[in-house]
Amino acid sequence: MTKTYDISWRRYLLPNIHNEGWKFVGAFAVASAVLAMLWEPLGWLGLVLTIWCFYFFRDPERVIPELENIVVSPADGIVQMIAEVNGPEELGMEKQKFTRISVFMSVFNVHVNRAPTEGKITKAVYVPGKFFNATLDKASKDNERQLLAMKTKEGGEIAVVQIAGLVARRIVCDAAVGQEYKTGERFGMIRFGSRLDVYLPAGTNPQVILGQTMVAGETIIARLGENTPEVKGVAR
Repeated sequence: MTKTYDISWRRYLLPNIHNEGWKFVGAFAVASAVLAMLWEPLGWLGLVLTIWCFYFFRDPERVIPELENIVVSPADGIVQMIAEVNGPEELGMEKQKFTRISVFMSVFNVHVNRAPTEGKITKAVYVPGKFFNATLDKASKDNERQLLAMKTKEGGEIAVVQIAGLVARRIVCDAAVGQEYKTGERFGMIRFGSRLDVYLPAGTNPQVILGQTMVAGETIIARLGENTPEVKGVAR
């Protein structure tokens, strides 16, 4: 039997948007109307920016893989760094080794963040900080960030860190200690460009490569508890 997925025009032209976005879209629209009264070309520029704002806060549905022991990307964007590091000291993980995968989100990406795996939040720490370019390695320690420790369904522990960037000025996190998430469920967003770090247990081979495009909730970045080989590739 043939199965099909309904591809509606609304999915592309009128996507759902995150609740955080309505006040910004409204503000942009009002500013555009004022600018149009002052000088018509400014009004058109405001309209373009209002449309951009609407699409920035889009919150599309995602098809989450129903597989055991997987870790999916928590954000749309590009794999910008893969490194062997100690865990975040704010979460008490500084003596443990992790594989950190960093996903950079540009101002054109979907900014809604999703739980990378099924598990329970065991610790949540917010750290005020600076707003360096999120592509820099020091952003992991110096920038404003929200850190979450999660105990996975298998009993292991991973960490997810939302990092504000050069333009980003607002981290939204709905996750709280004790809250349980299924893989791919929404837990927050970051406004206007930023980065997400995922800390995987030492010895976990990433299933993604530098420069690869991520789709939050859909792209599998690792498989926990399995001896899967490290993925290698080349940009063409």
